[in-house]
Amino acid sequence: MHDFHVHSNYSDGSFLRGMVRAAESAGLEGIGFADHCNVADRAGANGMRTLYGFNLDLTYERRREGIECVREETSIPVYDAVEMDYNPRDEAEIETFLDDAGFDYSIGSVHTVGGENVQILSAFAERTDEELNAVVDDYFDTLVSLVESDLFDIAAHVDLIERTPPLRGRATTDHYRRVAQAFADSSTIPELNAGRALTDAEIVHPSSPFLSTLREYDVPVTVGSDSHRPGEIGERATFLEEYAAELGLEPVAPATVLES
Repeated sequence: MHDFHVHSNYSDGSFLRGMVRAAESAGLEGIGFADHCNVADRAGANGMRTLYGFNLDLTYERRREGIECVREETSIPVYDAVEMDYNPRDEAEIETFLDDAGFDYSIGSVHTVGGENVQILSAFAERTDEELNAVVDDYFDTLVSLVESDLFDIAAHVDLIERTPPLRGRATTDHYRRVAQAFADSSTIPELNAGRALTDAEIVHPSSPFLSTLREYDVPVTVGSDSHRPGEIGERATFLEEYAAELGLEPVAPATVLES
């Protein structure tokens, strides 16, 4: 059991050493640090980077030194990865950065649609059904573009909109089939993400109907706990292992990891 999606203090997570020790205690066979990164040069993106410090494009070399240090202290593989905010307008900049940085693998994710983070409830609480459905359409359009770009090894939390009550339950089978076909035609793979699985909302990404559609298209999945604190890793890893076993899934590693 590997965990290919955790965060460190180089974005919004905890110190590298503590996260690795938690992975060891959980019996994981490997851990991958995929800190947030955004290379867009627009006011909204720059504001987010300033507010939250998501500046891995400026700090990844320093983090790499830290990863080398913790590798010397553990017997499990520690992967040097990234979770990249995706917007179709930024494909050229993303490609250049990923080529230059040379991560072990890359994760792409869609957090923002129409300038709004889809996890912020207040941004959608007063919108009409028609407006909310349009946001969901835009989200899946962007997700399909992410997959078709082939910039990333993994696509993170592929129905992130389910975390936000006004958007939850608005995705349709047609949305899922479009995305599943894109994955089937791409080398990018979705993850089973446990970031909200053990909360009161009990949200697993992808949702059961979305996952069923992906399986119809023979799309493989990888696993990521999306942990930000050491105490989250063990419980989420156990959940993912049991959840995958219950469904008869055999999660895979990113292709670049298999090749190394």
